[in-house]
Amino acid sequence: MVEEHGVGSRIIVLLHGIGMGRSVFADLIHELGDDAHTIAIDLPGYGEAAEPPRTPTIERLADIVGAALRDRPRSDVTVVGHSMGTQVAVELAARHPRLVDRVVLVGPTVDAEARTASRQLLRLAHDLAIESPTVIVRGGREYLRAGPNLRLKMRAMLSHRPEQTYPRVAVPALVLRGSQDTVSPRRWARTVADLLPEGRFTEIEGHGHETMIRDARPAAAAIVAFVEETRVADG
Repeated sequence: MVEEHGVGSRIIVLLHGIGMGRSVFADLIHELGDDAHTIAIDLPGYGEAAEPPRTPTIERLADIVGAALRDRPRSDVTVVGHSMGTQVAVELAARHPRLVDRVVLVGPTVDAEARTASRQLLRLAHDLAIESPTVIVRGGREYLRAGPNLRLKMRAMLSHRPEQTYPRVAVPALVLRGSQDTVSPRRWARTVADLLPEGRFTEIEGHGHETMIRDARPAAAAIVAFVEETRVADG
């Protein structure tokens, strides 16, 4: 399922995290405004998208998104991934480089030193303890909609090795982290930025892993600034 807003020449593709769906980007889309053409996607088995016969790998999810973008007129494309969506975003950029001009990785997963379901869930629980009721309500609703195959989806996420893909991303990349994010620790987020050939790192003070749901304004401002900066650099 795809939801589109805005009529600008800049395309911003939004890829959600595990257990979520495109609806969590509502505030971010509002903050980005009509100057950007946002495309929010429900990945297969999430949100309103049908559950596939088999749980797709991260690479397969990237190929599905790539196929959806390939049929569109070529434009300036920024892919924004949140949490698991960052893994899809970097695979998309590495596997389909002609479709992507830049990527934004918000709260990138999976920390190579905590690649187990138990450790990821524990970190998420710690993060939710500081989040607003809005985050908990929206996130809980989307997790329920993710269906009975959530365990298999978690396995697909954990089996992916994003650190092997980062060096193959040949476009500008912004790693965006909430300063209180326990799912994506500062050490890991900086490692991600260092592994990306054109990576840079920014933190949003006082925010956790769900920074774009809790208050999307700082994330939207950082994304817009990054897009404008890299557009100028590209001439």
